[in-house]
Amino acid sequence: MSIEFLKAYRSVFWDFDGVIKDSVKVKSDAFEQLFFPFGKKVIERVRNHHEENGGMSRFEKLPIYIEWAGQNITQEMFDEYATRFSILVKQKVIDSKWVTGVFEYLSGNYNKQEFFLVTATPQQEIEDILISLKIDNFFKEVVGSPTKKYRAVEFIMGKYSILSESSVMIGDSRSDYNASNINNIQFVLRRTNLNKELQKDLNCLMLDNFL
Repeated sequence: MSIEFLKAYRSVFWDFDGVIKDSVKVKSDAFEQLFFPFGKKVIERVRNHHEENGGMSRFEKLPIYIEWAGQNITQEMFDEYATRFSILVKQKVIDSKWVTGVFEYLSGNYNKQEFFLVTATPQQEIEDILISLKIDNFFKEVVGSPTKKYRAVEFIMGKYSILSESSVMIGDSRSDYNASNINNIQFVLRRTNLNKELQKDLNCLMLDNFL
């Protein structure tokens, strides 16, 4: 599929991990490293859950994984895990590969279309990442965790008086699809090795890259 069809939309909602940067595995590896002391079964369960639930915030995932590790979670423990995870992933996300063609599309069209970023990455962390990558100016609004994606899209559409028929969302997870579906906007799935089951489930436009 040619990427030219995207230019027909006035407003484009972008996910980040797996759509702009091939960084999903970076986060899988970080979760694995965090829970390595608890053994192979816990690690495999954590990795599988993370990869099957792309777009779900780490703040939702960590309590589940800590429980699977047999720990009695406290706020202090949660904060420690969240801090360690952020330290592990931030620079690795910055250094990870761009999804093919996405930088060229963003840089070539951000002044012709409205680009919005909606992600499960914490707000301050995604802002720091975008600044480091020098792409923060490509997006009219950036909304990260703890705001749910569907709420973020709803908020942005209201704030900028965006019409559903002139909008599209590009994501790689079911939460991205749900966010677009709830807000009645077109969804495009970026196909990856981690969302093959989702590819079978969804009847929507799909692409591999942005060439």
